Amino acid sequence: MSLTVAIVMMIGAWLLVAAAMLWGVMRIARRHHHPVPPAVQPKPLSKPDNRPASSPSA
Repeated sequence: MSLTVAIVMMIGAWLLVAAAMLWGVMRIARRHHHPVPPAVQPKPLSKPDNRPASSPSA
């Protein structure tokens, strides 16, 4: 086996190990992911009363 083939095989093996570790981490992260419930929209405030204030003397 030539030196070039050995180096290429080592790099290929390293890439396979790195991909396997990434796959495992992503699998665990996806499994332990807890979805966030949708945010509750606040109720709109009621419009202020635009009627003129009644005077107590009337």
